[in-house]
Amino acid sequence: MVHRFSRPAPAARAHLFGGLLPVLLALSLLVPRGAVAQDVHPDLEATGPLLIPKIDGLMVLDGRLDDPAWDQAVRPEPVMHVPVFGAEPSERTEFLVGHDGEYLYFGCRAYDSDPAGIRAPSLRRNDGRFINDWCVLNLDTLNDGETTLIFGTTPAGIRTDAVVADDATGPPNFDWNTFWDAEAARFDGGWSAEIRIPFSSLAFQTDEEGRVVMGLSVWRNIARKNERVTHPPISPQWGGLSFLKASQMRPTILEEVQERRAVHVTPYVLGGIGHTHSLAAEAPEYVRAEEQVREAGLDVHYGLGPSFSLDLSVNTDFAQVEADDQQVNLDRFSLFFPEKRRFFQERAAVFEFPLGGNERLFHSRRVGLADGRLVRIYGGGRIVGRVGDWDLGALNMHTAESEFLPSENKGVVRARRRVLNESSYAGAVLTSRIGTDGSYNVVYGGDARLRLFDQDYLILNWAQSFDDTESDAAGAADIDLPGRTLLRARWERRDIYGPMYDVDLSRVGEGFEPGLGFLQRRGYTRGEVRLGYGWSPGDDASVLRYGVGLTTSAFRRNQDSTLETGSIEPSAIVETRSGHQVMGIARYRHEDLAQAFALPGGVEVPEGRYRFSEGVLQYTAPPGDLVQATVRLEGGEFFDGRRTSLQLSPSWTPNRHLGLSASYRLDRVLFGEREDRFTAHVGRLRTEVMLSTEVSAVAFVQYNSTLDLVVANVRFRYNPREGDDLYIVWNEGMNANRFDYDPVRPRTDQRTLLVKYSRTLSLGL
Repeated sequence: MVHRFSRPAPAARAHLFGGLLPVLLALSLLVPRGAVAQDVHPDLEATGPLLIPKIDGLMVLDGRLDDPAWDQAVRPEPVMHVPVFGAEPSERTEFLVGHDGEYLYFGCRAYDSDPAGIRAPSLRRNDGRFINDWCVLNLDTLNDGETTLIFGTTPAGIRTDAVVADDATGPPNFDWNTFWDAEAARFDGGWSAEIRIPFSSLAFQTDEEGRVVMGLSVWRNIARKNERVTHPPISPQWGGLSFLKASQMRPTILEEVQERRAVHVTPYVLGGIGHTHSLAAEAPEYVRAEEQVREAGLDVHYGLGPSFSLDLSVNTDFAQVEADDQQVNLDRFSLFFPEKRRFFQERAAVFEFPLGGNERLFHSRRVGLADGRLVRIYGGGRIVGRVGDWDLGALNMHTAESEFLPSENKGVVRARRRVLNESSYAGAVLTSRIGTDGSYNVVYGGDARLRLFDQDYLILNWAQSFDDTESDAAGAADIDLPGRTLLRARWERRDIYGPMYDVDLSRVGEGFEPGLGFLQRRGYTRGEVRLGYGWSPGDDASVLRYGVGLTTSAFRRNQDSTLETGSIEPSAIVETRSGHQVMGIARYRHEDLAQAFALPGGVEVPEGRYRFSEGVLQYTAPPGDLVQATVRLEGGEFFDGRRTSLQLSPSWTPNRHLGLSASYRLDRVLFGEREDRFTAHVGRLRTEVMLSTEVSAVAFVQYNSTLDLVVANVRFRYNPREGDDLYIVWNEGMNANRFDYDPVRPRTDQRTLLVKYSRTLSLGL
């Protein structure tokens, strides 16, 4: 879709493709491939690629693995991943992998010397916790050493799928879902599982001989022992998610795979009632407005080929999405909220342009949300795929006018190409935000992630923005090119054993504004250095790992080079083989506030220079315990006062039909000389009732004392198969403190009761 917008001035246009972008494109074309070899376990080098045979015969998906066709499957041999890498597994495991041209099959026989100890305490869809025993298949379907698709099941037969981007340097995204099936069964001396994945649900490429080449790894989790076995042998040297790394998977070849183009058509209907209260302009009282909702829409997923897909949406709706977590902001910068909407999850990694931490050039929450409130999306589309070494993606959505924004067209185009080696890429991005009132924001940039050697990576980012305001935050017009530019370079070593280092340098202009991104500061130059060392005392020790580190950072204002924020943070961590983890941090900060900022409760921190220190102590229970908890205590100086923070996050799974989790955060801040203080409480209680793998209900209640607000979200879901869903959703915002306000607040701010039904029609071409 083509849009018209005001063109930049001639001087700006001359720099449109200047800077880093041509360098990156030249690298993608001129640098020879294979210059740096992947780190591969010696056993993997010896075995070479895994050939997955085509199976002849009937495969009945019942979890029992007793069909004669399974005799034709390949059987990868597992080794222990943790707690002692390379050791003989304590329990026998048989992995089986095969395909029939239409489906990829994964089987697992999990023998257990203590069948009573087998763990399957949950029936939750997409339960990724290690309180369960697991049999899991990981796939790097595009063979790029970067993206891992996870398909796993437990002795209860639940289905959990997720995607992990950037070679498992971040957590799995469980909001991603696709079409596949799983079954599990018990036998004397253990349990077994079968997973069936249609190739139409996977994006893949073929080589010159017409064979599908991808990365593959399989693993089993024994919850009560905190033990994990994998094939191929994958070292835990990269941390707790090492077994999910795409770069460590075994090269796998599949012949005679049928190319089927999936077409999924998903219409939905939605109906509901509710009411809201708002303060009337002409009188100091709240007015109730009744609302009725009757909506219908359509989503279409069309497989353009084995590695390309097109998604179209009309009147997109997200009624079933769980409410955001309530947070208390103790800083002067915006809070970050993650994307939870499923529509934006498909191949989301292609669109990512990370800038460090939560900052990014494109954040899909800027589409269809404004000031935390839903904005109607009329519709749009997304196309994403792989051509040779290129990852390509484009997304365009059109939103309705809202209280805060005009009707807007929002789009992003992304292209990346592998360079140097299988773990490196160079790319470019363009985002646009165009309003019907004539407003616009355009951002373009280039980036590269280059694996130089071993586990050392160089990350480069460059971007520039143009918008209709043509002024910075202070109102200065005619921003020069550096003022609208972002530059960043980072050198990091990805390892948790031995020496660790990370150097991150960036400069952001005063007028740089990513209209579809998330950026906390403007007009600064930053330097950050992380140094550390990790070691293991030996295979016989009860401690798995020790680690020490030191992080220093400095933010300087571009206008006068004043040090705005500086910090020094020494840290230490101890992790036992049973999964207990203790971490401590000492933090020393310098803050130069150019202007005052407000804290909850009407408390204000005045402008000025501050130096203060605080400490952090955190304990995390083993991930396999049925009763889990994380406890975090922070305390010390806070600007010209003192702060104490306590966070508790317990969870308990008494049986497979009930799951309980909670979190509580207390923040107490005291400014003694100014006699200002406030205390903030944020509490969350989540209850899951799982009648079966198809029927579930979730109640999520939150309390935020700084807003005197209780938010309740209750969702009933009937999900007989992937793509067919019935949701009944109740949302309510209740005022916890009504009478301390003038006028008196109503008992409820808003209440909605919604029923949504969608059904996916699957067609094959």
